[in-house]
Amino acid sequence: MLTNIKEINEKIQAESAFVETIQNELGKVIIGQRSMLDRLLIALLSNGHILLEGVPGLAKTLAINSLASIVHAKFSRIQFTPDLLPADLVGTMIYNQRKEEFLVRKGPIFANFVLADEINRAPAKVQSALLEAMQERQVTIGESTFKLSEPFLVLATQNPVEQEGTYPLPEAQVDRFMLKVVITYPKREEEQAIMRLNLEGKLPEIQPAVDPGDILRAREILRDVYMDEKIEKYIIDIVFATRYPDEYNLAKLKQLISYGGSPRASINLAQASKAYAFVKRRGYVIPEDVRAICHDVMRHRIGITYEAEAENVTSEDIINEILNSIEVP
Repeated sequence: MLTNIKEINEKIQAESAFVETIQNELGKVIIGQRSMLDRLLIALLSNGHILLEGVPGLAKTLAINSLASIVHAKFSRIQFTPDLLPADLVGTMIYNQRKEEFLVRKGPIFANFVLADEINRAPAKVQSALLEAMQERQVTIGESTFKLSEPFLVLATQNPVEQEGTYPLPEAQVDRFMLKVVITYPKREEEQAIMRLNLEGKLPEIQPAVDPGDILRAREILRDVYMDEKIEKYIIDIVFATRYPDEYNLAKLKQLISYGGSPRASINLAQASKAYAFVKRRGYVIPEDVRAICHDVMRHRIGITYEAEAENVTSEDIINEILNSIEVP
C-alpha cells in the first residue's frame, strides 16, 4: 500500500487517463446528464450496481449501451414485465433429442452490462433471481453453477410515475444497489442540442477505447486512493446519524426515520468516495467527494415514517439535514 500522498496522486493521475477518454466518447452521443455518466463510471470502478429512477426518454438505455461499446464488452437489455420468469433471465435446461441429454441455454444475464428495464414491473421471484446474480456474481441452472464474466454491471431502471401493475422492490433488495440515481429532464439548451443531433438521422459512432481488463486493473488501483482516518470517521458519523439522530443533536429526525443505513451503506459510501476521487483524477479523498456522492448512496437506505410522509419530508431532506449538521473534517 502506497503511503506517500504525492506518489499516490501521480500514480492515480496516470492510471485514470482512460476516464477522460470514456467521458469524451460518451459525450458524442449523450448531451448533458453528466452526473448520471459519472455515477455509471463510479459503479463500474467500484464493482457496484445502479438503480436509476427517471421518466422514460432520458437516455438511460443509450448511456449503458454506449458504455458497453466503449469498454468493448457484451451488453444485454431485459424488459421486465409481469409475465417474465426467472428462466427468461438466467437461462434454462433444454432437452436435446438427438443427444438424449439436457443442455444449458444461458439467459441474457450472461453479459458484462445488463440493463434491467423497469425492474419493478416483474414479480419478486424474477427480481430475486437478478439480485442473486448481482450479489453472488454467479448463476445456478439445474445442477451447474456458472461464474458471470467481469466486469459485471447491472443498471436497473424504475419509472417513478406509474405505480399500477408494479411490484416495489423490498428494502433489503434495494440495499443491494450501490447507488440510486434520480435523473431529471435536460436543460433547454441541452434539449435543443439533443433534438438537432437526432434530426440529423445518425448518431456519431462510438469507438471502443478501453478493454474490460483495463477496468479490472483500475479496480485494483482504486484501493491505493488514500482515505484519511478523519474522512472514515466522517462517513461513519453520516451513517450513524441515520440510525441514532439524537446522538448528533438531530432529535427532530427521530420521528421521521423508521430505519437507518446498514453497514453496507458505510462500505459503499467509502468505495464510492474513492471512485469519485479517481474519476476526478485525484489520489486522495476529500470531504467534498463524500458529500457529492452521499445522496446517491444513502437515498434508498433510509426508511421514512408516516409522520415524514405527512409532512412531505423525503430521504433527500433528511440527508441534507445530516450533512448540514455534522462537522466536516
